[in-house]
Amino acid sequence: MNLPTHTDVLVVGAGPVGLALTASLAAKGVSTMLIDRQAEGANTSRAAVVHARTLEVLTELDVTEKLVARGIVVPHATIRERDRVLLHVDFGDLPTEYPFALLIPQDVTERVLLERLVGAGGRVTRPCELTALSQDADGVTATMATGERIRARYAVGADGMHSLVRDQAGIAFRGDTYPQSFVLADAYLSGDVPDAEIRLYFSPEGVTVLAPLPGGRHRIVATVDEAPPAPGHSHVQGLLDTRGPQARPAAVEEIVWSSRFRVHHRVAERYRAGRMFLAGDAAHVHSPAGGQGMNTGVQDALNLASKLAAVIRDGADEIVLDAYETERLPVAEEVVSFTDKMTRVATVDNAVLRAGRNTALRALDWIPAVHRKLAMNLSELALDPQHGR
Repeated sequence: MNLPTHTDVLVVGAGPVGLALTASLAAKGVSTMLIDRQAEGANTSRAAVVHARTLEVLTELDVTEKLVARGIVVPHATIRERDRVLLHVDFGDLPTEYPFALLIPQDVTERVLLERLVGAGGRVTRPCELTALSQDADGVTATMATGERIRARYAVGADGMHSLVRDQAGIAFRGDTYPQSFVLADAYLSGDVPDAEIRLYFSPEGVTVLAPLPGGRHRIVATVDEAPPAPGHSHVQGLLDTRGPQARPAAVEEIVWSSRFRVHHRVAERYRAGRMFLAGDAAHVHSPAGGQGMNTGVQDALNLASKLAAVIRDGADEIVLDAYETERLPVAEEVVSFTDKMTRVATVDNAVLRAGRNTALRALDWIPAVHRKLAMNLSELALDPQHGR
């Protein structure tokens, strides 16, 4: 592949996190190489919501308005048990220029970020598989499956939950795995389905999220005890029949795409080991109930990019890099805790406890401060110092 032998920063993994990180570094004039072992980018929607805080930080890359133009602006969410609304979450009063959740497929988000990267003079090198990573006082040495080697001042693992960079750095990934699996599906639906609202359905069987996507599709995310490898029409319809609206049931007209995955709640013990860094799912994974995984990762990426640029381009002391973990690790811990509590509250299977939960939520729905706190947490504005962390 005639790979370059040297670069300032090697980024492993070309999902939204790696793309955002590399685009930011390239725009700042930092020599960066982004590699991915896949021959091409994924063309499925996977992460489908971009929250307000992420839209704020992405203004740095001048991509926020492009994303908004391609997505669906959703001003509020509801928590429900079947047809009964238990709690409203209104994003409209958030202290931001983006008082909404943006529903947009991940592959579209990746295309927008890739366009920005290319515009800044960068590219993705693929397929290019990392097999080993070592470091010394002056930098890191990356060995590829082809045997080629790249020397870099720093390396960043944006290579997902099973991160090789994290393993090579010797960083523990603490946490656990939920007993359930998750179903993810994009479908054309009819019946009582939202066109400008995110719905979280609580049920004894699990939590189910129903949200609109561009092009008339809807996203279904649901916890199940054991999901089939590729959930089909009957499986997704069964989830909606047993957990979704009853008065006007939602009907699956067509499954566009579906998948399953196991759900973990884990946080890396450290975000830095010498000249190696972690970002995104390599550093934290959690329940997707709040749609916050990709958002937290993109915020990691832009935070780290600014610090690497300060050291590499501006000659700042390397102590600047220590602030990355100090600032971002507590955010991940809070997001993991928040989504874990949400998942456990949603899946209470004791009838008495469930009735008590519903009564409590309906009572809380009368308190404006509760609405604001939930909106601030989901949007991740609450985790940013300028918004009052």
